[in-house]
Amino acid sequence: MIWGDSMKPLYLRLSLQDINERVNLLYQKMKDCTLCPRRCHVDRLNGQIGACKIGRLPQVASYGPHCGEESFLVGYRGSGTIFFSGCNLSCVYCQNWTISQNCTGERLSVEQLAHVMMRLQNLGCHNLNLVTPTHQIAMIVDALSIAVKNGFHLLIVYNCSGYESIETLQLLNGIVDIYMPDFKYADDTLAFKYSGVSNYVEITTEALREMYKQVGGLKIENGVAVRGVFVRHLVLPNDIAQTEKVFSIIASISKEIPVNVMAQYYPTYRAQKYHELSRGISRHEYLKAIEAARRHGLIVID
Repeated sequence: MIWGDSMKPLYLRLSLQDINERVNLLYQKMKDCTLCPRRCHVDRLNGQIGACKIGRLPQVASYGPHCGEESFLVGYRGSGTIFFSGCNLSCVYCQNWTISQNCTGERLSVEQLAHVMMRLQNLGCHNLNLVTPTHQIAMIVDALSIAVKNGFHLLIVYNCSGYESIETLQLLNGIVDIYMPDFKYADDTLAFKYSGVSNYVEITTEALREMYKQVGGLKIENGVAVRGVFVRHLVLPNDIAQTEKVFSIIASISKEIPVNVMAQYYPTYRAQKYHELSRGISRHEYLKAIEAARRHGLIVID
C-alpha cells in the first residue's frame, strides 16, 4: 500500500525492534504496576489485581466496525473499535458500567488480540479505535507488534479517560496517531467523589499537554481524522463537572484542540444514589456548555 506522509501510521516509521522495546518497558511497569496514575504497585504479571481488575491477559468485551463515534472517525467504513474490559476509574455514573466496572468480556491471548486487529482491518475499517486501553496497553502494543508483521496498517486511536501516566504516554509516542481523551472535571474533590481518583485535574491536564505535544491538533483529510488530539467532555447535570473551567484548561494548552461536548448523560449504574446526578441534562445546560466552549475559543465538533 502507498501512503501519503500524513496518512501513514506513526508506528510504521518505527522498527519492530523499537516497538518491542516499548512492549518490554510497558510489561515491566506491570510487574509493580504503574501503568496509570493510580500506581497500584501490584504484580499483574503474576496474577495480582489492582483497581482496574485486569491481570496479565487482554480482556475484550466486544469489537467490530462502529458507526456511533464522531463522524471523522467513522468515515464511510466505520471505526474499528475494540472495547476493553475494566477501567482505571470508578465513575458512579459510568455509561458503560457493565464493561468497565463489572468487567464483562472474554480473556484472549495476545496472539488472538492481534487476530482481532487484523480482522478489523480486513473488514475495511478506517482506524483501530482502542476504547479504555490504559490498563491493558502493554498487551495491546504487544499484539500490535505481531499484527504489523502480518501487514497491519490502520491508524491507531487511543480512546481513554484522560487520567493517564505521563511515563506511559511517553512510551506511546510514535505509536498512537490520534488521542481521544475525556476531560471530566475541573475539581479534584468532585473527581474523587464520583470517579474515585485523586489529583485528577493536574494529572489530566498534564496528560493532555503530553498528547498535544506528541501529535498536535486534530487533522482531518477527506473527512477522516489522520492525526492529532481532541477531547470529549460529558456534560453532567447541575454543572457538577464545572464545564467552563474544563474548557478554560483545555484552551490554556491549545485552542487547536477541538472538543466534543456530549449531551447523552443519563443516570445509570450508581448515579441514583446521588441526588445531583439522578436526572439527565436539560437543553439549556447543554447549550450553555456549547457557548462556554466557544467563549474560550475552542472548536466544537461532533
